[in-house]
Amino acid sequence: MELFSRDDETPGRPRRGPARTILAVDDSRTNLNILGRRLGHLGYLVVLSDNGHEALDLIAARGFDLVLLDLVMPVMSGIDVLNEIRGSRETADLPVIMLTGRSDAAAAVDALAAGADDHVAKPFDFDVLAARIDRVIDRARRIADLKRSNATLDARIAARAMELGEARVELAETRADRLRLIASLQVLNDRFERLSGTSDA
Repeated sequence: MELFSRDDETPGRPRRGPARTILAVDDSRTNLNILGRRLGHLGYLVVLSDNGHEALDLIAARGFDLVLLDLVMPVMSGIDVLNEIRGSRETADLPVIMLTGRSDAAAAVDALAAGADDHVAKPFDFDVLAARIDRVIDRARRIADLKRSNATLDARIAARAMELGEARVELAETRADRLRLIASLQVLNDRFERLSGTSDA
């Protein structure tokens, strides 16, 4: 199957900012080479894999900003790979765009149901793919930033809770000391009154 539409031959503009790393997974080496070359022109660092098992090993060994995953592959399908990605705590949030056949709408639905962040039908316009890659990576970055902010906030709340707990303990100890002091003063006052009464007698 063709990867790109025939009128899609012009390289896109390089992306600005830090280079993002993409893992492209497709059993067709021709498709992989095209993807690698075109995405490289946009400034992405692209790692290529022609089977699902190797792709999972690569994902486990290093971090990627996004995975482009072909749906139909021998031995291990794209859905199987996606299920493994989503089933691992370390990679559950890894952005994945599934590449599907244009006539197979049900496969696209299955891909999204399995947890794909987006899908693109083959053959596709490269500019469309590039725009979707940008959108998915940007959304993942914003979600990661939000999670970091939440984690920082949670840590601050936990620290405040500990400080509050310590302050309550100190307050309880102060109240206990106050009660002991009052009791001691009362004892001294009673003794003084007894001594004063004896003197008057």
